[in-house]
Amino acid sequence: MKEKVLDTARRLCDTMMSNFKNAKDLPPEKLFHYHQGVFLSGMMNNYKLTGEEKYYDYIKAWVDSIIQEDGTIDTYDPTRLDDIQPGILLFPLYERTKDEKYKIALGTLIDILRTWKKNNAGGFWHKDMHPNQMWLDSLYMGGPIQAEYAVFSGETKFLDEAAEQAVIMYENMLDAKTGLMFHAWDESKEVEWADPATGLSPEVWGRAQGWYVVAILDILQFMPDNHPRREKLIEIEKAVLASIIKYRDAQKRMWYQVIDKGDCAGNWIETSCSCLFTAAIAKAIYMGILDKSYTDYVNECFDAIYDSVEKKGDEIYVNKVCVGTGVKDYQGYIERPTVANDLHGVGAFLLMCAEVARIN
Repeated sequence: MKEKVLDTARRLCDTMMSNFKNAKDLPPEKLFHYHQGVFLSGMMNNYKLTGEEKYYDYIKAWVDSIIQEDGTIDTYDPTRLDDIQPGILLFPLYERTKDEKYKIALGTLIDILRTWKKNNAGGFWHKDMHPNQMWLDSLYMGGPIQAEYAVFSGETKFLDEAAEQAVIMYENMLDAKTGLMFHAWDESKEVEWADPATGLSPEVWGRAQGWYVVAILDILQFMPDNHPRREKLIEIEKAVLASIIKYRDAQKRMWYQVIDKGDCAGNWIETSCSCLFTAAIAKAIYMGILDKSYTDYVNECFDAIYDSVEKKGDEIYVNKVCVGTGVKDYQGYIERPTVANDLHGVGAFLLMCAEVARIN
């Protein structure tokens, strides 16, 4: 199984490198953004398992196309967490090269997080343009880089902050009926989609839930055993994963765009969330949070996702991937377009491959 998984990851990486021969052309071009960050994070995780230098070189080429020799980040938006996420690529680049420009750029991103705006509950705003709103996506954009920076720099407050954001989300965004979490929460209850009593958005969107469970594990891997929030994060992760498992489609062995409404008209199986859930379950097994008996379940999920993607010779195209979306109602989510080899989906698929390979 491990060789199948790693071979699949290689084929997908090679497909992307063939379609985007110059890393700087990855969309959105010339922007330091989570679309490229997610894809290249997945590539980096598989590089660490395969040791194929062309993948490291490709990642470095993209970063170097945006970060200048003095550490300046050419194009990014400091008011949205989406443009902080690619900073996690800077840790392995600095570790290997000791080039100060990566450390300087990392410091720029971290300094932004030092004064990030918060709602009254202490939760990070998703973006400046979304005051008081927490979106599940945000935990992946800001949490892992904070946790790793805490170890990198010794500033442990960043690990505490990352953990606190996960807890605030769980305490305010949980759907008690399903055990899943709503896409977003407006603490001020002012935005049009917010429930007037709770401030919650109306639906459980697959990929947002996926970012959340993957991010908690990424935070936990940098957390010492005696950290006061460690057991709470493990408790949350196990509870949410248990609920996610309940909603997998029994026949297709994948998950729906709106997770808990698989029997509703128009809903459809979405690949990126299925990859993220599979990655999270696999990583939870690897970290000892879930029992090894779940390995067969993970492999079954991987095989189902593998069977669903399009193969053209040696090339792989991950299809049925929802493009990015804001907060929607049910109809809005199911009407979102899909794109084959959208970077969200490719990144999620590669993250899954790395974690499945590690437990086989």
